[in-house]
Amino acid sequence: MYSNKEYFRHGLLFITTLIATTLAGGEWVYGKTVLGVEESLLTWEYFWKSMAFSIPFIGILLIHELGHFFLAVYHKVKCTLPYFIPGWLGFIGIPTIGTFGAVIQMKGFVNSRKKFFDIGVAGPLSGFVIALGVLIYGFATLPELDYIHTIHPEYADPDFQGFSEGSLDFELGNNLLFWGLSEIFADPNRMPAMSEVIHYPYLFAGFLALFFTALNLLPIGQLDGGHVVFGLFPKLHKEISLAAYTLFILYAGMGMISPYSPVEDLALWIPLYIGFLFICFSKSGLTMQNRVALVLCIAAVQYGISFAKPDLQGYQGWLFYGFLLGRIMGIKHPEVSGFKALDGKRKLLGWLAILIFILCFSPQPFIFNE
Repeated sequence: MYSNKEYFRHGLLFITTLIATTLAGGEWVYGKTVLGVEESLLTWEYFWKSMAFSIPFIGILLIHELGHFFLAVYHKVKCTLPYFIPGWLGFIGIPTIGTFGAVIQMKGFVNSRKKFFDIGVAGPLSGFVIALGVLIYGFATLPELDYIHTIHPEYADPDFQGFSEGSLDFELGNNLLFWGLSEIFADPNRMPAMSEVIHYPYLFAGFLALFFTALNLLPIGQLDGGHVVFGLFPKLHKEISLAAYTLFILYAGMGMISPYSPVEDLALWIPLYIGFLFICFSKSGLTMQNRVALVLCIAAVQYGISFAKPDLQGYQGWLFYGFLLGRIMGIKHPEVSGFKALDGKRKLLGWLAILIFILCFSPQPFIFNE
């Protein structure tokens, strides 16, 4: 079915991504890098230790993609093997998680709502089960509280007053599932603050898995969540996808334009931002007139919210992902013939996927404090 060249290419990408995420794990979990000074150098000992992050993280992504792959094979839909995309930039001092994710590419035509649904929902459900196990294990086996002193020995100093100005003040944003599992399985005397979870490899790997699961389950376009909506609501998927994308962009961009900014800044920034929104909706399927009206409405609502609640901010980190969805992938779903409803079991799985999205989604997944 696949040539030796394809097996080699995909295997090489997988191994490269595993190495990249291990290097990234060394940076996040232990503060060790291949370019560090002696006390922060990533030795072979810490490279192997960092696999406690990379193996569960990449393993979850692999199971996710294999869920898609095996259902595609089951339905006789031609597709590629999983493509893993390495993304380690530590050699130029930029922190990353070592990968930009993984994908499979459909090569065959799919003209079945049931096939789209099955292939789409299999990935996130498969990966979620493994992520759930990783997180439960991570919470149930938390090390003693003084473990953090091995990474931040300065915390043990009673005179420690916090990090110096200019250092990275970063924490993970919580979600319902991560919080709930911590309440059930974690010893509260050992549970780290969200700013320290990055130093706990299983928790960090599990958190990132939930993050990617939520991204894939957004009910937009051809994302996994879009396939789910396409299966559950055959006559409303266009409206649901457009509404979900609009709300996503509306939330992400809150605070981008504020009446309290200097007039000269607004004169430049407002046209640029409206142009950005216009590009984001370029593959929405709307007419030019409706697209202009919607973009102006979004900008006006965001401006009004900033006027009434100046402290209310969205998560502007979502804007880049919104741009990729709207301009590159598009928010429409391929049509199929017929509107035959899914059977009861598939509907149950669809609603389960929606519930998983709600539990895994973090409105602010990565928080950089000033």
